[in-house]
This record gives sequence, C-alpha cells and structure tokens, in this order.
Amino acid sequence: MRQTILFGGTSKERLVSVASAQALHAALPDADLWFWNDDDTVHRATPEALLAHDRPFEEPFRPAGEGIGALGAALDRAAAEQRLLVLGLHGGAAENGELQAMCEMRGVPFTGSGAAASHLAFDKIAAKRFAAIAGVRTLSGIALADAEAALETYGRLIAKPTRDGSSYGLFFINAKQDLVAVRNAAKTEDYLIEPFVAGIEATCGVLEQPDGSLLALPTIEIVPADGGFDYTAKYLAKSTQEICPGRFAPEVASAIMDYAIRAHRVIGCRGYSRSDFIVAADGPVFLETNTLPGLTKASLYPKALKAQGIDFVDFLLGQIALAERSLRR
Repeated sequence: MRQTILFGGTSKERLVSVASAQALHAALPDADLWFWNDDDTVHRATPEALLAHDRPFEEPFRPAGEGIGALGAALDRAAAEQRLLVLGLHGGAAENGELQAMCEMRGVPFTGSGAAASHLAFDKIAAKRFAAIAGVRTLSGIALADAEAALETYGRLIAKPTRDGSSYGLFFINAKQDLVAVRNAAKTEDYLIEPFVAGIEATCGVLEQPDGSLLALPTIEIVPADGGFDYTAKYLAKSTQEICPGRFAPEVASAIMDYAIRAHRVIGCRGYSRSDFIVAADGPVFLETNTLPGLTKASLYPKALKAQGIDFVDFLLGQIALAERSLRR
C-alpha cells in the first residue's frame, strides 16, 4: 500500500503535528506527504517545504502543493489509491475518533487507535472511569458549581479542558478569584476540575508488539520549567527536564507501567499510547491517555523508545504492519 503521512489538522495542536511529520518523513522518506489545513482541506506537501519549516512549534505551516479537496474527498482518494495513512496528527478531530471513523467507513488503514478507543480516551472523564474499572488509581472530579467548597476542602485545585490536550487551557486554582477564569473558559468548552495533588509528573508509553502483547516502555520523569508543564514548557522552554528512565523507586516505576498497560487495554487502544500520571507521596495517580502522542524528535514517546532500545523506524514499520492487519480483519 502507498504510505502517506497525514499531518496538520484543525486543532490547537497542529503546530506540534508539523514537527511530528518532520520526524516521520526522516524515518519514512519515500512516504507521500499530505497536509490537512486548518480550513479542512488537504494538500500535497513537498519534503523540501516541510524540512525548510524550521520553527514548527511557533509558526504555522502553509500549504503550497496541489489541493486534493476537503478531508472527506481526500480520504475517498486515499481509499481509491490504496493508501495507508501514517498519522502525524494530534488533538481535536484528529484524535477524538472523528477522523478514525471516517477512515474506517472507507476502509482506509491508519496507524494508531481506532475510532471508539480514540473517542473514549479523548474524554478525560470517561477515560478515568474506564481506567478505574481496570483498577487504576484516579482522582475524583469536581463539578464547577462545587468548586468553591472543594477549594476550601483541598486548598488547591486544577482545571483543564475535558476534551483537549492539557498543553492548553490549564488553570491552577489557588484562590476563589482564580475560578473566574475557569468559569469564562467553561462557557465555550467543558472543563474537568480535580484536587491538586503535589508530586512528580510522569508518563509511560505502551507499545503493542507483533504477537499482540503489550510492552510498557521505560517511565519518564518530567521536571517542568517554572513549575508547569504547559505548551511553552513542553516545546519551547530549554529548562524543562525529561528524565528517562525516571528516577522512581522500582515499585513505583512498576506501578506506573502496570497502570499504563491497564489503561491502554481497558480503553481499547491499538498500536501505541502514552499515559500521564502524578506520582504522589503514596503512589501514582492516572491523569489521561494519549492515543496519538507527539512523535517529534523532542517528544516523550520517541525518547522512551530509544531508552528501550527500539529504533524509531522499526517502531513505525511495526505500526504500519498493525494497520495493514487491522484492515484485513
């Protein structure tokens, strides 16, 4: 099948997607490049234009290649030309299951989780419920109407979009006046509010192997710049530290890896995923599962692959093989 790297998208995370596409192209130089623009049209992109875009985390990529049409028309073409989509996409309709459903309806194979798992993981509240069913420790959610009372109980809260990456729209609630910003943000999208838990930020990738077994990759300990792991800290701040393997006690690392596999399995992920945690004094707490984690040269998942001794190209070839098999089922 013709391998095609699909990147861009209409979400807030489209800048990260371009950086992921640069890493994917370096590993799969013969794959075609399709750019999904923020006006929902798809265009061919050239390797030269992609590689020349040297500030992907800050400047938007603009298509200059042949227009293929709206997303649906592009996927129709992908089906007719027997293309397999290597997804270098993050967030929004690219990760909430909508794109995956459109592909599945057309019989277009793609890397990563299917529509149902993507939709479930993207909703942090639903994902936490399923993770809890699998025995993963989670935090209790707090209704916005109850936030003031909860603030008095817990002393500090955290709020984040229910259905979006946590790099954006994250609020730390230390006083009642901080709730004003959360209420304003909640007018346009749903918000998840939780007690703030002091601890170490951690993440753990899961890789589906050819025989169907799941491998937990080495844990990563995150020491964010200025105390917050937002977009700037993740992609722009040089002082953020991402330590792999994380400096956790063996039993803590084992618990994180076990939780990551449980979350991957109960949500129904395919191929690969990455789950995020806070490691509190009494152990790890699950935050969310990412079905299309970043694949940039600086991203967490590729760092974990490297620590495990897995070459990025081999990882991608394995994901492509899984996508091909899923089409034949």
